[in-house]
Amino acid sequence: MQQSYTGMLNNNKPAFIFDMDGVLTDNMRFHADSWVELFKDFGLQGLDAERYLVETAGMKGHDVLRYFLDPNISEAEAARLTELKDFLYRVKSRDLIKPMPGLRDFLDAADVHEIRLAIGTGAGPRNIDYVLDLLNLTDTFQAIVNPFHVLQGKPHPDIFLRAAELLDTDPSACIVFEDALPGVEAARRAGMKCVAVTTTNSAEAFSDFDHIVKIIDDFTELSVDALCRNLYTKQPVTLL
Repeated sequence: MQQSYTGMLNNNKPAFIFDMDGVLTDNMRFHADSWVELFKDFGLQGLDAERYLVETAGMKGHDVLRYFLDPNISEAEAARLTELKDFLYRVKSRDLIKPMPGLRDFLDAADVHEIRLAIGTGAGPRNIDYVLDLLNLTDTFQAIVNPFHVLQGKPHPDIFLRAAELLDTDPSACIVFEDALPGVEAARRAGMKCVAVTTTNSAEAFSDFDHIVKIIDDFTELSVDALCRNLYTKQPVTLL
């Protein structure tokens, strides 16, 4: 008989909060290529997909534009260019979006254990609907938080803290699943443990973070039961 962890963690309900791009699906390269394509029109030198992925993957579009293009870009212009980039991304990726290996079984196991599920992503609403529809996960998550719901995007903790609030659980009872360094840092600032996914960064890139409990290539390497037991420890314990 499967064990339910609901209400067993100091009366807090355990929750899993997933970044979307690079975690639910291995699609960050499509985003990176689309940004590089867009920035070519502005004569930006020295930007390739690898630099984007290392320095700004996981940030909301407005922050990417401020970082690479113009720190004083207007909200209207940033919104226009972000939507143009997102159109390029959807054109490039439409037939290629697939769930991460092991994802569906992992989500099913979380449901059996009565784990609350949320998405905390830097993607906008249109891209969220696009990906979840292609992955057939539209009705899977109890809460979805995007940058328009908070004041500051990753690496600030706002997105993950808002997700925990919507799930009615304490940040200490949450595990975040992230592929990007700004997102991993956001989880740390939120007081949440983290599973790092190596779609965007190498395992070595996560070595400086002490709140990471496991580094994975995909969800076939995870046990819901082991992750929940890890929440009971006062300090993160790497699940090797």
